[in-house]
Amino acid sequence: MFQSAISRRSLLSSSLAAVGLSATSALAAGKKTPVGLELYSVRDVLVKDLMGTVRGVAKMGYQGVEFYSPYFEWKTDYAKEVRKLLDDVGMKCFSTHNGAKSFNGDGVSRAIELNQILGSKYIVLASAGRVNGLDGWKGIADMLNSGADKMKSAGIGAGYHNHQIEFKPLDGTRPIEVIAKNTSKDVMLQLDVGTCVEVGSDPVAWINQNAGRIRSLHLKEWSKDAGYKALFGEGEAPWKKIFQAAEKKGGVEYYLIEQEGSRFTSMETAEKCLISYRKARA
Repeated sequence: MFQSAISRRSLLSSSLAAVGLSATSALAAGKKTPVGLELYSVRDVLVKDLMGTVRGVAKMGYQGVEFYSPYFEWKTDYAKEVRKLLDDVGMKCFSTHNGAKSFNGDGVSRAIELNQILGSKYIVLASAGRVNGLDGWKGIADMLNSGADKMKSAGIGAGYHNHQIEFKPLDGTRPIEVIAKNTSKDVMLQLDVGTCVEVGSDPVAWINQNAGRIRSLHLKEWSKDAGYKALFGEGEAPWKKIFQAAEKKGGVEYYLIEQEGSRFTSMETAEKCLISYRKARA
């Protein structure tokens, strides 16, 4: 009986130690998840001086960036210059935001070429545009699958970025559910947190329902008073729970801070959001 009690205590201690180790490992994994900036956040200065803006973002401590759709018009030589800059400042291009032309016809090859130069991991459809009915959303899913097949053979993933409309029920079904159900699991579901929160949807539940597919998140804030001009940590998003779900279930590979404006300049805003993010993750 004495030996049995010891065995039970030993087993309990081992179990508790394993739980503690698991929690510590999860925390460590979270701290290792890189954070970048969606450069739409600093579009006003980027359009005037892309190279200088990227250098400034690197000095803030961002580990990567996501270029938005105008990059698609770059000449190949200019894309190479941008890649050299990223290498020089020690940053990665995690992904790019794209229009539908990057998923159709010759545009797929062009998007692949530029993203390979930049070292991007994902070509993300930034917006579905105007869509008619649930059948229209299935058509968007078909386009994503078609693009994803071609991108996969080139070693690049495809992704889809939501806005508010995808979380608003249409004939009893949320369009984001149509996208998730009708696309290959190879298609990343990039979660824009702020737009999800604004329409009253639960970002944590969505992450948990799509294990392994939420490989990146836009850490956009939203509040009832300031809307999207709230800085990271000043709004309604339950960040601690979001990070836990993203790292335990979502399969997150990187985070992206995105801001649509604030009471500060765009560069000040990007820096303040990064500082707040780091405090939240400490």
